Amino acid sequence: MLDPHALRTDLDALVARLADRGFAFDRDTYGHLESERRRVIQEAETLKAERNKVSDEVAKLKREKQDASHLIEAQRTVGEKLKALEHAEKEADAAFHAFLAGVPNVPHASVPSGKSEHDNVEVKKWGQAPAIAKPLDHVELGTKLGILDLDRAAKLSGARFSVLKGLGAKLERALAAFMLDRQTEAGYTEVIPPYLVNADSLQGTGQLPKFEQDLFQVPHGESKLYLIPTAEVPVTNLYRDEILDGATLPLRHCAFTPCFRSEAGSYGKDTKGIIRQHQFHKVELVTFTTADAAEAELERLTADAEAILEALELPYRRVLLCTGDMGFSSQKTYDLEVWIPSQQTYREISSCSWFGDFQARRANLKYRPNEPKAKAQLLHTLNGSGLAVGRTWVAVLENYQQPDGSIRVPKALEPFMGCEVIR
Repeated sequence: MLDPHALRTDLDALVARLADRGFAFDRDTYGHLESERRRVIQEAETLKAERNKVSDEVAKLKREKQDASHLIEAQRTVGEKLKALEHAEKEADAAFHAFLAGVPNVPHASVPSGKSEHDNVEVKKWGQAPAIAKPLDHVELGTKLGILDLDRAAKLSGARFSVLKGLGAKLERALAAFMLDRQTEAGYTEVIPPYLVNADSLQGTGQLPKFEQDLFQVPHGESKLYLIPTAEVPVTNLYRDEILDGATLPLRHCAFTPCFRSEAGSYGKDTKGIIRQHQFHKVELVTFTTADAAEAELERLTADAEAILEALELPYRRVLLCTGDMGFSSQKTYDLEVWIPSQQTYREISSCSWFGDFQARRANLKYRPNEPKAKAQLLHTLNGSGLAVGRTWVAVLENYQQPDGSIRVPKALEPFMGCEVIR
């Protein structure tokens, strides 16, 4: 959520930056909600001052043993008006914050302007694409090897689900274990969070209210829970409504979880194979830090995700997303894209984002600096995939395919797989 004070003091600049990312800020609605909110607050303050004045007069008359009944009646009337105003203030405040909840984050000054993925900027490329004469895609490879079964998955659950079998299942498990080991060695504390979360958690990270159609919902008593779209949601909300000790920062967590996405707005995209699924596994990296350390933390987190690709010797590139291609809550994002031989292109395998204090303001995430009488301040949050396990599975199959249809196991994974080749 944007800083209301910044909107009041620098509205034109913020509106311009939001327009650069394709968002039309509704000035009229904002102006009405802000003025109504301020009107109610000012009226309440005036009445409180009047109540205090009457109270003083009542006390004075009582000390002088004079009749104060008329003032007591006036005091009661003021109290009733204040109660009505308190209700109106809550409604005005709720409407104002509901409006702000639909406004995306403002891009960082270092983010290039652009309208779509075609305006993103490549900042790094690593590794050589393997020379494969006629590369098969992961569906053909996995089906022929008997390690991927999309037909039976469709029988069980419908489209965009998969069944991994034998060494295919072991490869998924090996990749997850390898990633977790590497990230915990890099200083991340592993977390196993709940896979069902409440609406407050999704509000905190920015999935609600805007992206409710992309979430799977589960009835739970008189309310409902949501299947997590990413471990970012529960891990970021671990410290919701808390004030952390600044001496403990940065806090770095990693989590391996299933992720569930209805993909409501993506029908027709990547319908073949397991690039885009309703259920997939991911190792997520989440960091909590201070404003002055956050930009450097983004570079570190991105490098930690890149280290997995380099250890697996998978060619990739790093791309800085333009203003028009960033996620709702992000102020700066790097995408890591891995080489997919069958498509002869790079495909996203991780998004590493810096959110500034946008999520912290929504989730009330704060820390207290290690200084005398220091006031609590908003944290900066970051996250990224380290990595999306299913897409890494695809990349391994396609980049390590052999002429006979077998898959050479990356050296780094051999201890986890217990074999050198998947036949």
